[in-house]
Amino acid sequence: MTELVVRRLLIDLNEPFERHWNGGDAFRSAFFNALSMSFPAGEQFFIDAVRTAVKRLPQAGRLPFEGAIKGFIGQEATHRRIHALFNGQLERQGYVNRWEERIVLRVQRLAGADARHALAITAATEHITAVLAEHLLSHPQTLAGAEPRLTTMWLWRASEESEHRSTAFDVYRALGGDEVWRRRWMRTVTIFFVTDVLRQTLANLRHDCALLRLRTWRSAAAFCFGRGGLVRHAFRPWRAYFSRGFHPEQLGGDRGAQWLRDNSAKYVAVHQHRAGTIRA
Repeated sequence: MTELVVRRLLIDLNEPFERHWNGGDAFRSAFFNALSMSFPAGEQFFIDAVRTAVKRLPQAGRLPFEGAIKGFIGQEATHRRIHALFNGQLERQGYVNRWEERIVLRVQRLAGADARHALAITAATEHITAVLAEHLLSHPQTLAGAEPRLTTMWLWRASEESEHRSTAFDVYRALGGDEVWRRRWMRTVTIFFVTDVLRQTLANLRHDCALLRLRTWRSAAAFCFGRGGLVRHAFRPWRAYFSRGFHPEQLGGDRGAQWLRDNSAKYVAVHQHRAGTIRA
């Protein structure tokens, strides 16, 4: 059993931060800014998807998920609020969030569809973010030189992503979600995610007048393909999602749990919910 704790992060995001807050690196700052731009709308979608889907379970079938759902919604709502504050600073710096617009349009297209589709999309996206979280927690150089409060924000976020990575997946299984559709939605989500993060990162770099600088692309190459690079590190755990008998818990989450233990002074626990792992 995993304890899903809703935490209030003890940082102030009302204070402005530098444009290249991630160690002065234009690419790394633009990439993380792009990710943040997707989170408020994305997390609201995840909350709605899980909340709607669990209502389709019989009353007895909901009981094992009550703690997990409350913890998941609480954590995602907190992430949504924190990233809305972060994004507010980006907006004041002149960045334009196009990714959020695309998310809203895609959500509208799902209106009236079987609730398991939204849940499969959520489970796939949660796996991608959990893989990104594991990369971030295991490669501290990714945030080398970053402003301390923002380092705290991203590592806290990564730790909680690792913590609740199974919730949507387990509900999907409990609802009899089809394995073919689970894998098919992962392929679709991956295409959209990779395309969107690249488009928004490029837009952010263009706004910074850093798009055509050689050092920007050297940083991008090292970040993605260098030793410990994101693509090299993330491909295998991403591909594991397509394996027969896969479950997110197989990828572990010890680094996130350790970070939360080591940094308990940086947050306050608001609520705590017991979450079980349900296997089909």
